[in-house]
Amino acid sequence: MSPAPPSRAEIVAAAQASIARGSKSFAAASQLFDRATRERAWLLYAWCRECDDLADGQEAGHDAQPVADPAARLARIRELTDKALAGQWTGDAAFDALKIVAEETAMPHRFAHDLIEGFALDAAGWFPRSEDDLLRYCYHVAGAVGCMMAVVMGVDPDDEATLDRACDLGMAFQLANIARDIEADDAMGRCYLPVDWLVEMDIPPGQHMKPPFRSRLVVCAKWLAEMAEAFEASARGGTPKLGFRSAWAVLAAAGIYGDIAREVADRGAHAWDHRAGTGKARKLMWIGRAFGQAMGRGRYRGVARPEGLWVRPGAVAEA
Repeated sequence: MSPAPPSRAEIVAAAQASIARGSKSFAAASQLFDRATRERAWLLYAWCRECDDLADGQEAGHDAQPVADPAARLARIRELTDKALAGQWTGDAAFDALKIVAEETAMPHRFAHDLIEGFALDAAGWFPRSEDDLLRYCYHVAGAVGCMMAVVMGVDPDDEATLDRACDLGMAFQLANIARDIEADDAMGRCYLPVDWLVEMDIPPGQHMKPPFRSRLVVCAKWLAEMAEAFEASARGGTPKLGFRSAWAVLAAAGIYGDIAREVADRGAHAWDHRAGTGKARKLMWIGRAFGQAMGRGRYRGVARPEGLWVRPGAVAEA
């Protein structure tokens, strides 16, 4: 006789512990949601975190290291995700969390599969040759999660325009991550700076962390920060479609996480002396500021998405 599956409350508790360990920024922003949305956000985060940790051989998003069996790890992620999306218990709390949130929100499965394709790129030793390659990668590992979070917050899965804005926020977060983690990624044998950028800055392949090229690397980090800021600004245009508390959380997260990219750019050559982050005081400031922004989010209604901003695969650009 098979053991009884864990209760929803047990899985939610495990998901809450996961976000508390893995991201203080997201954990703080999630407290602004109503209870149902907050729990579903935790459930989704737990699955994303577990997939990322499996793929990168890390613990709660920290201490990533090269893994000896990337193909096997990817296969496990695919197998358990497919099982969860088919409505089956997996015996793994993080994947059972996906089962619950997908069922409760009627989340399109394509977004989960899109995220896994991002892990597949890393498992294959992929690197971006162009800026478009970089942005496609950012979609797979973060923009797709933004779309999933929008559905968690009650956005109609057919509301492509709002999903575009949610994707934009995920893009902003990932570009900030890449700027912050250039040195950590290099230690993993990875580089997410497009080859075209390195050629333009006359940085030899694999040499971008060497001291002679630090001033040129600073320029690349600034480009990443500027791109992140553009996507962050666009994401705000989706908040009129959200309830107040969801808009408050989104706007707080945008500010809190946006500060990471801004800090990297402001530090210049010292950007990687220690890991950039947003302190408690700044988090509280953004939570307070986001309250006012959420109250006045109607001003974003009807504001067109910036022309020329990268559009996720399969989406139709806003008119």
